[in-house]
Amino acid sequence: MAKAKSRKAYVCTECGSESSKWQGQCPDCKAWNTFKEVNLGPAASPSIGAANKSGFAGTLSGLQTLSEVDVAEAPRFSSGTSEFDRVLGGGFVKGSAVLIGGHPGAGKSTILLQVLCHVAQSMNALYVSGEESLQQIAARAKRLDLPADRLKMLAETSAENIVAVAEQEKPGVIVIDSIQVMYMNGVDAAPGGVAQVRESAAFLTRFAKQTGTVLLLVGHVTKDNSLAGPMTLSHIIDTQIMLGNTDDSRFRVMRATKNRFGQVNELGIFAMTERGMKEVKNPSAIFLSRASEPTSGSIINVLWEGTRPLLVEIQALVVDSQLGNPRRVTVGLDQNRLAMLLAILTRHGGIFTSDQDVFLNVVGGVKVTETSADLAGLLAVVSSLRDTALPQDLFAFGEVGLAGEIRPVANGQERLIEAAKHGFRRAIVPAANKPRKPIEGLTVVGVHKLSEALEAI
Repeated sequence: MAKAKSRKAYVCTECGSESSKWQGQCPDCKAWNTFKEVNLGPAASPSIGAANKSGFAGTLSGLQTLSEVDVAEAPRFSSGTSEFDRVLGGGFVKGSAVLIGGHPGAGKSTILLQVLCHVAQSMNALYVSGEESLQQIAARAKRLDLPADRLKMLAETSAENIVAVAEQEKPGVIVIDSIQVMYMNGVDAAPGGVAQVRESAAFLTRFAKQTGTVLLLVGHVTKDNSLAGPMTLSHIIDTQIMLGNTDDSRFRVMRATKNRFGQVNELGIFAMTERGMKEVKNPSAIFLSRASEPTSGSIINVLWEGTRPLLVEIQALVVDSQLGNPRRVTVGLDQNRLAMLLAILTRHGGIFTSDQDVFLNVVGGVKVTETSADLAGLLAVVSSLRDTALPQDLFAFGEVGLAGEIRPVANGQERLIEAAKHGFRRAIVPAANKPRKPIEGLTVVGVHKLSEALEAI
């Protein structure tokens, strides 16, 4: 019998991008001379070959009409941490595969060890380490004063051996730390390669879905903060979570970028302490450490992150430009949107910044992806340009249109109530977001146009 011909591919060692031929520069991460030839198969093991044909969703089903499919809501159970549950969409779903990525030192292993020690008190749990020794993990658990009498540990990098142990122990939750060091015997590639990561993740995910086990995979990231390995990895798993630092090294931000069982862009805030990762119940408080005296170019904006409001400070600095082409620099905001907003300010507000350098910053390292920060950003720019401080009990939100109109944003009532809880007494918001019933202690100014907002300050 003729042997099947091996399939070759070229893979970028920086970002994991695949190509059918060698290229000098990676089209995705723009790195030079990073493409290496790898062998993508075929797999020699019969079990792997059979698994490759069964898909990622576990057991394949027969033909059904859509109305015949069982739509019962997937049961969930808590991870023991409300912030983690929030990002997951309400807790763990049986048979789900969750990928947690982040830079070294972000706290991935710490938070997962805390979660598994809690889960192990009520069900079987298995922590598989392929990078750290069991002694290192035990020392960390002792330092964090975690209950370690029920959690089962395994130091292994073979996906087949891990599944064999899991079939005997039948854990409810498995942590794989990390997927980049796992390998399968039938795949002709080194651990960490594209083929090994893809086949190992698919093999483990398939087992999790067939047995109803929650699978938590730890993933590495590249220098540009994207997930290392093949893009197929993001399609295999159900939920992808990124854990990163804020500008203050004490805090960690957990955000879901993909979630088949909940909302994406849900935000969880943790504080890294000597006793491990502690959840922050009131995340707005860590972003509101303002100066004791009012300063120009500063205003509070209320964002909507997932299912809750979040108060952040937006700062602007406007100075005379020494260059022929004035700079437009943003941190945490879209730079192109700033250029558009400044053009609207010139056309419909009568305020010119064409000879000024404009810098806009979101305090605390938060990245703003919604348009509710438009109005607050422009008010901060005008405050800095005029060198006039805005009242510290003032906040604003609203989208600014090209015609100078102030458009409403979603969940306006909840944003106003959250700001009032933090002691703010004045608000400038779109007229359509003005509450029908007054909010105690809060004066709300509803505006239709940018010119009305400028008059209000």
